[in-house]
Amino acid sequence: MIKPYLIASLIIISMAGCSSVTIHPKATFHYSSEPTYQESINFFFWGLMGESRVNAKRICQEKKVVQMQSKATLLDSFLTLITLGIYSPHSVKIWCE
Repeated sequence: MIKPYLIASLIIISMAGCSSVTIHPKATFHYSSEPTYQESINFFFWGLMGESRVNAKRICQEKKVVQMQSKATLLDSFLTLITLGIYSPHSVKIWCE
């Protein structure tokens, strides 16, 4: 017999989705190679507390910024879930030309 807490856990995990925001100059273009820069940024209370800025111009220097992405990965969502939203990391990626 399946335990009720197992069913509740599976429902909660299935509801925890990944979110992603990708910005690139050409709407039809999606850069798929490894990013030039990648960082996990710490937020708290479901992302309501914490602030972070990433300077893409400083990262790419003289090169053109091809794509930027802010994403809650499966691991980020899992960490948010098991800490009940107290710790809510987010991953940031930047691709340079």
